Amino acid sequence: MAISGFFVIISMKISILIPCHNEERSIAACVNSCLNQTRPPDEIIVVDDGSTDNSPAILASYGDRIRVIRVDKATGNKSHAQEVGLKHVNGDVFIATDGDTVLSRNFVKYIEEDFRKPGVAAVAGYVRSRRHNWLTACRAFEYAVGQNLHKLAQNYLNFIFVIPGAAGAFRTKHFLRHIRFEHDTLTEDLDFTYRLHKKELRIFYDRRAVVFTQDPITLSAYINQVRRWFGGGWQCLLKHHDLAVQKPSVALELSLIYMEGVIFSILIFVIPFISLRFILLFLVSYLFTTLLFAIFAAKKEGRGDLLVVPFSYLLLVYINAYIFLEQMVHEVFLKRKNLYWFKPERVHVQ
Repeated sequence: MAISGFFVIISMKISILIPCHNEERSIAACVNSCLNQTRPPDEIIVVDDGSTDNSPAILASYGDRIRVIRVDKATGNKSHAQEVGLKHVNGDVFIATDGDTVLSRNFVKYIEEDFRKPGVAAVAGYVRSRRHNWLTACRAFEYAVGQNLHKLAQNYLNFIFVIPGAAGAFRTKHFLRHIRFEHDTLTEDLDFTYRLHKKELRIFYDRRAVVFTQDPITLSAYINQVRRWFGGGWQCLLKHHDLAVQKPSVALELSLIYMEGVIFSILIFVIPFISLRFILLFLVSYLFTTLLFAIFAAKKEGRGDLLVVPFSYLLLVYINAYIFLEQMVHEVFLKRKNLYWFKPERVHVQ
């Protein structure tokens, strides 16, 4: 039952929606984490998006504890699988996660608490990267800084930039009414977030709602993922640029993200041609600043390995800057819209 104008549900039914394509190495850990919640979900729906590995057999082993929706031919895009699954969701709230992701035991409990707050239409959770190598340590560093500093600032400005695709939750009624699957960007989670802001619906950020996800373990996979993220970011900016006109706080946030991103990305390639002294000053400043952030991240995440990130992260700074500019050229100037969904290699998760 809902209280009009406040969206408070007295008796709340919560669903978990998981798209899955060839996730035999991780889908069992994902499903088990959903089944072992301190507040059990009312239903778990897994969309098997044309898997050709052992995923169907693994999912079948759970019997009626989960509901599996089989798509015989892979759609090739996560948002297509989500759209199929949403038709079967019966919950007042649904949690969107990924087949390579493990939910912390209190995740559903915290989501229920969040949706009992008046006016909350969606919740952005907190993503942690599973340990594997130096690349995943760098990503864990980015997550720690981004979610404990940048996203907190966004929350104060009432403009959460993106609800993580692996750790998001939505009031089903509002999602069906205001959000539709258009499959025209590479980052469906960012697209959903923009549209919630356009409808002036409240997004709550909860750092207690933690998930553990797999990030790329090879440099080539990392580059492909970053291309998708940055390409999708430019696609969503072009699609929803009118939002910046509606709200000054949005214009400020997007300016900080994109204008500073462009300026910084250009400068780090141009500085070496200006002066060797400048590049030396940049490197010293970079190492000092990144070390301070690494100390902060290591304390927040309880991970001592993040203290050595500054010495490897410099490579990724240049890779990210190049791809950021590359995708700006492709998507903004050349209009070469890419909708290919790259799926990185998974590792086995217990």
